[in-house]
Amino acid sequence: MSEPDADEVHMRRALQLAARGMRSTDPNPRVGCVIVQHRGGSEQIVGEGWTAPVGGPHAEVQALRAAGQAAAGATVYVSLEPCSHTGRTPPCAQALISAGVQRVVYAVADPNPLVNGAGAAALRAAGIQVRAELLAAESRALNPGFFKRMQSGLPWVRLKLAASLDGRTALADGRSRWITGEAARADVQQFRARSSVVLTGSGTVLADDPALNVRLPDTTRQPLRVLLDGALRVSPDARIFDPPQEALVFTASADAARRAALERRGVRVETAATAADGHLALGAILRRLAELQANEIWVEAGAQLAGAWLRAQLIDELVIYLAPRLLGPAARPLLQLPDPATLAHALRLRFTDCARVGEDLRLLAQPLPPMAAA
Repeated sequence: MSEPDADEVHMRRALQLAARGMRSTDPNPRVGCVIVQHRGGSEQIVGEGWTAPVGGPHAEVQALRAAGQAAAGATVYVSLEPCSHTGRTPPCAQALISAGVQRVVYAVADPNPLVNGAGAAALRAAGIQVRAELLAAESRALNPGFFKRMQSGLPWVRLKLAASLDGRTALADGRSRWITGEAARADVQQFRARSSVVLTGSGTVLADDPALNVRLPDTTRQPLRVLLDGALRVSPDARIFDPPQEALVFTASADAARRAALERRGVRVETAATAADGHLALGAILRRLAELQANEIWVEAGAQLAGAWLRAQLIDELVIYLAPRLLGPAARPLLQLPDPATLAHALRLRFTDCARVGEDLRLLAQPLPPMAAA
């Protein structure tokens, strides 16, 4: 097996730096940058950086500040094409040009239509050497929601499920605390923390009154909590609405008094379209969340709503925690799905990862397209 070239080594470092923004950069992508100066046949890293929380400097600017004058004539490794437009911050491509760098290597083109090749074009026009598409898949994997939102207008949706080994989520009487162990519950906090939105349904809130916030000790950003409550059944006193985190309710109800009670609590309430079955239209809700710049959605819901997301083919990834318990056939099922006519009609998944988390297993899986009719 051949040794990786120097560009790949430095790009992997940029990707490591990008991952440091996993929980903080939203709605911006997680980007890392390394600046390397070549002198006398040797290489020296003179600056590193990763994207600051929204409104702060991008990775390239952070690294340029660390490098100072040493950036002149250097090679810059960045895990996403430098931006070329003025948004919350000035364009990074122009910052690199002004710093006098000699060469820029980036992992993947920015899918934002305002950039998408324009950053690289600006660098080349300034006489800077550019190498593109190095470890592109790794960069996309750090930012699945950003890429999907920019390319399709929809966020990346993860569905969290927790069950016994025989696929049951609660005893027949509804008791479910705790099926999984402490380590698995801590792992859930990591997924919540990286998400733009934590979403649930009214049934879950009425049954369990969860806060659905991030409770990690170094948390600096809370995701938006979204409740689907078609009839506005949930009380304004529910923990999901506790400040200081923001909350948004989608409903089909026209009950002005209930809406006003939620709004007095500081909750945003929006009317959502309904599907043919009378339930809220999930696809329309996702498009609205994308308009609000949501990249990654974390769904924690009961069997009925979880099944509805899968039936609508709107789930990108399942995160399934399996506990070493057996609850028996009378216990409550993992999902409410229609019975398939044959095995060929069953919902198919592709496992992408399996890891032990404490005493439990965490499975990652992606739904596969329905099989074509014979």
